[in-house]
Amino acid sequence: MKVESKIGGVILSIFALIGMVFFVFVGLFFVLIMGGIDYIALLITGGVVLYVLFVFNIFHFFQTKKRKIIFGSLAGAAILISAIAPIKDIYTHLIPTVDAEVDIAKYEPFSQFGKVTTLNEKATLQLTDDLPRLDGATALYPLYAAIVEATYPEKSYPSYNSEVLVSTTPYAYENLFSGKVDMIFAAAPSESQKKIAEQKGLELTMTPIGREAFVFFVNQKNPVDNLTVDQITDIYTGKVSSWEQLGGKNDPIRAFQRPEDSGSQSALQSLMKGMPLMDPPSKDIVTGMGGIINEVSQYRNYKNAIGFTFRFYSTEMVGNDQIKLLEINGVAPTKENIRADTYPITSELYIVTAGTDNPNVEPLIEWILSDQGQALVEKVGYVPISE
Repeated sequence: MKVESKIGGVILSIFALIGMVFFVFVGLFFVLIMGGIDYIALLITGGVVLYVLFVFNIFHFFQTKKRKIIFGSLAGAAILISAIAPIKDIYTHLIPTVDAEVDIAKYEPFSQFGKVTTLNEKATLQLTDDLPRLDGATALYPLYAAIVEATYPEKSYPSYNSEVLVSTTPYAYENLFSGKVDMIFAAAPSESQKKIAEQKGLELTMTPIGREAFVFFVNQKNPVDNLTVDQITDIYTGKVSSWEQLGGKNDPIRAFQRPEDSGSQSALQSLMKGMPLMDPPSKDIVTGMGGIINEVSQYRNYKNAIGFTFRFYSTEMVGNDQIKLLEINGVAPTKENIRADTYPITSELYIVTAGTDNPNVEPLIEWILSDQGQALVEKVGYVPISE
């Protein structure tokens, strides 16, 4: 029995050592690579439990059944408590986001996917050299990719390294300010982006090329179908905090926002007309350097959530049937209502330049504003500015 006990003790010690090493490597992976701050407590607890197990085994602490039960109970309770945050994080990640389905590679000009909208006839503008370098918002990529396929020479235009980038609104403005691109397709700049341009001595030229609806969406099962503009602003100032106040269920409103300087966040700030926004749902993450930063949480389709974006992005690019777009002031965000100017929250889409010397920028803008260019805007799915 003593020999078997010693063998068991050795095996237990080896197991504890292997477990400690495993927890160290997994901990480093989650904390430094994945930013898994929710897992830190569990990893520390697991490591401590294995270390104590190793030490106790060396000093033959587990000689009685009672001691084993006490240790197991305390260790199990500690691990269970420290696992609450990771379980919550796993549950959160099981709730779908809105933009998980978008694959922008399918909209790449001249690609094999065939998602790019094309004209029925050859474009009157055909560029061969001095191609304007483009960038823009994700929601506008299908539009300027279609413009490129109509007017640029046929070749590969990878969205991460070519004359045609797609970097999201904040990075598109950064690329414009740094001179990396000649023009961007985006919503109007935020106040901070305007200040950066002014500090750099850049004069922004904004050319409207189309119109779009700024939309709000909720979980498909939410009984609320319509909100007024005033109710929207009340939600985002924190004045209204329950769906019951709006004719829904007695659930707290989880009002998601977008990162600062994104096109949709700038649109929300414009809608608020200077009223202070409530703090959005956020999440602490660990950076690669070990520091902790706080980021705006990505929208997740909780039953009590509300989010916002632009109509084309939600209906044409995402097409998520688990959300529904709300009517605003009793008007649905359709192309027809945008065209008729009855939907109350519309935004213009812009080409923004900052003093480029590329000789083909102006001809390209003029073509986009022409009848043929505006027909392409319409065919892609946006409302032309010329109407």
